[in-house]
Amino acid sequence: MSNFLDRMIERAAADLKTVVLPEGNDPRTLEAAVKARDAGIAKLIVLGDAEVIGASELDLTGITVIDPSTSSSAAAYADQLYELRKDKGMTPEEAAENVKSVLTYGVMMVKNGEADGMVAGAVHATADVLRPSLQILRTKPGVSLVSAFFVIVVPDCEYGSDGVFIFADSGMVQYPDSEGLAAIAVNSAESFKLLVEEEPIVAMLSHSTYGSAKGESIDKVTAAVEIARGLAPDLVLDGELQLDAAIVPEIALSKAPESVVAGKANVLIFPDLDSGNIAYKLAQRLAKAEAYGPITQGFPSPVNDLSRGASPDDIVGVIAITAVQAQLQ
Repeated sequence: MSNFLDRMIERAAADLKTVVLPEGNDPRTLEAAVKARDAGIAKLIVLGDAEVIGASELDLTGITVIDPSTSSSAAAYADQLYELRKDKGMTPEEAAENVKSVLTYGVMMVKNGEADGMVAGAVHATADVLRPSLQILRTKPGVSLVSAFFVIVVPDCEYGSDGVFIFADSGMVQYPDSEGLAAIAVNSAESFKLLVEEEPIVAMLSHSTYGSAKGESIDKVTAAVEIARGLAPDLVLDGELQLDAAIVPEIALSKAPESVVAGKANVLIFPDLDSGNIAYKLAQRLAKAEAYGPITQGFPSPVNDLSRGASPDDIVGVIAITAVQAQLQ
């Protein structure tokens, strides 16, 4: 377990928040709930089929189990969902059916303050996890875009913040324009500071460094740099930079010696989801990095996704991060 995750668990345990896990029918989710309870990370609510969960051999003492199909709150949630979505064409009957979904029910719990955050995605696709969150929670005030990042912890690494980085967007926004890329950069810097507790140093990445190549994708990044500087004048941010110039001091001296970011970056902003997603998986598989996410930013309360290959320990890590986000929000 990394120092980063140890710190997340320590911070989560200091001020317990309630996290809802909608995928209680999945054994990994139940095992993670038990581990999180035993570690004192959060108060846990598990959603799912009561019979399936009840058949588990795990001791679920202290974990709240709710079956949305029989819940006494379902009718009130349906009424509330209808009011939220009727302008989009939702009928009362559709709202009643939707709240039977564990994902929608979980988001409604967050919406109503009955849970401080939600973690899902072990058995559901990212789009299915985030859709009800975007529809019901929407964005928090002052935020124009919900995006997602991974916390990457590379063992025995001299780069970044002792091997800790944020990679963004690596899980949600497919083709951000310059304004979107700037928003992702500013929000990711804030997330880095809150979670890692170090000063963010942001590199806007490209296949070009300071005009070494030309093209529309590079123009998008350079425009995003200027927009981000306008949004957050005190933020240490630079671009466009190639990855090696952004994190390797020796390369930075030759490619961008005047940059305040080059060779020091710990927040890496990728020009599109393709590059961000590929990069985090390369780091995870080839560098044996721990990869926590996709962690969302921009919701009023945290809703975080999981890889469908997540282990129980991976889920515990995201529960801890979600709890810390909830403390800070």
